[in-house]
Amino acid sequence: MDEKIIRLKDEINSKLKEAADLIDLDKVRVAYLGKKGSITALLKGMKDLSVEEKKVFGADVNKLKAYAAEKIEEKIAELKEKEIQLEIASMPQFDITTPANLTRGSYHPITLVQRQCETIFKSMGFDVEDYSEVVTDYECFESVNIPKHHPARDMQDTYYLENGQLLKSQTSAAQNAILKKYGKRLVETGKPIKAIFPGRCFRNEATDACHENTFFQMEGVMVDKDISISNLIFFMKTMLSEVFQKDIKVRLRPGFFPFVEPGFELDISCLICGGEGCPSCKHSGWLELCPCGMIHPNVLREGGIDPEKYTGFAFGLGLTRLAMMKYGIKDIRDLNSGSLKSLSQFTDDEE
Repeated sequence: MDEKIIRLKDEINSKLKEAADLIDLDKVRVAYLGKKGSITALLKGMKDLSVEEKKVFGADVNKLKAYAAEKIEEKIAELKEKEIQLEIASMPQFDITTPANLTRGSYHPITLVQRQCETIFKSMGFDVEDYSEVVTDYECFESVNIPKHHPARDMQDTYYLENGQLLKSQTSAAQNAILKKYGKRLVETGKPIKAIFPGRCFRNEATDACHENTFFQMEGVMVDKDISISNLIFFMKTMLSEVFQKDIKVRLRPGFFPFVEPGFELDISCLICGGEGCPSCKHSGWLELCPCGMIHPNVLREGGIDPEKYTGFAFGLGLTRLAMMKYGIKDIRDLNSGSLKSLSQFTDDEE
């Protein structure tokens, strides 16, 4: 075997022994097996050899290359095992006889409020439905009387996806599916459609004390013969009085929403400032909680329900703002902060 090859083999073994970590080892690999490495350089020097000498020398170089690669892999495994053992050794010791930490976790305040609302509406005969957060343009807008290029779309700065779908900007995106799901039962059995469908919504909004780009709503619908605004007010006041365990001052003012006619804004007196005015209520003393109204005939018709025979109401309850009022949370951004110190203080009223 050529003296150069023998010398390089010894040199490689020496360098591998000196390599203390994977970084050092990679330097050895580059120095000998890299494009400009010592073994590669041997092959470039074969031009002055005879044909027979090239065969012998080339074979010896390839054997050296395979040997170096094998030894480097062995060294990698050795160093990785060494790192594992060092990590194990540095881990804190524990006593398996130590009693377990039974400190309980807690639910997010919005989860608590949502569950409470679901319980209340279930007691009034409402079904609870779930719906996707990624929906089509038809579901979120067209099916609820907001056609393409309608100016009402400017009210919601929507997150569109590359495939044409979008992150739902309102829980109304589920209305059409709910009407179709229960509409046949309504016609055949006369049982009214009564459903709520809570969910997370997304809008590209500037955040402040009372606005977030990610928030929670609870949509609700009721459809039957002779449903009126009085039914809507009754259910909403019943729900609010149960949530807050006291009578809540509310006001109903006209509001425009393409999927209801007439439409209203249901506001509650701000419970954080007692109606005197604060950043959470924009210093008005009132907090917009629930856009609502009588379902537009076009929405009923799109859901397969005859608006000449049936009427209904719909509401979009702001669970995020409801949680703020219930627990006295002054800044909506605290709810998405991920701060366990802030969020772990809430408990279920039923516990």
